[in-house]
Amino acid sequence: MSESDANALERLKPLLLVAVGGFAGAVLRHAVALALPDGVPWGTLAVNVAGSFALGALLFEATVSGRLGRETRLLVGTGFLSSFTTYSTFALQTASLSPKLAVVNVAANYAFGFLAVVAGRTAVRSLAAPEVAG
Repeated sequence: MSESDANALERLKPLLLVAVGGFAGAVLRHAVALALPDGVPWGTLAVNVAGSFALGALLFEATVSGRLGRETRLLVGTGFLSSFTTYSTFALQTASLSPKLAVVNVAANYAFGFLAVVAGRTAVRSLAAPEVAG
């Protein structure tokens, strides 16, 4: 392999990491949606809350200890979690609900999402060494 080919592959690596993570996140989101009952968008709520927890943990980990590398953040954060969570499906499903259920859905997604981010950060802080957790 020539140096030029190696440089081209190195430039493609971030795109491939995002693509692989995105594929896995989208497939898992679909599986969660199929596994939960229809009628109320439980699947979207579940993936948004779980993804918020994981993204909160991932990004806070990068801030406090940085043990996970750039490639891991691209694969998991930009790729997997961006496809696993879904704002567009949340908005579409909310628009199709009755007004009362729509308000409950919006409140649940935002409240549990913010709480999940805080829980992810707290989990990382409790697992990190005291000198890096602050």
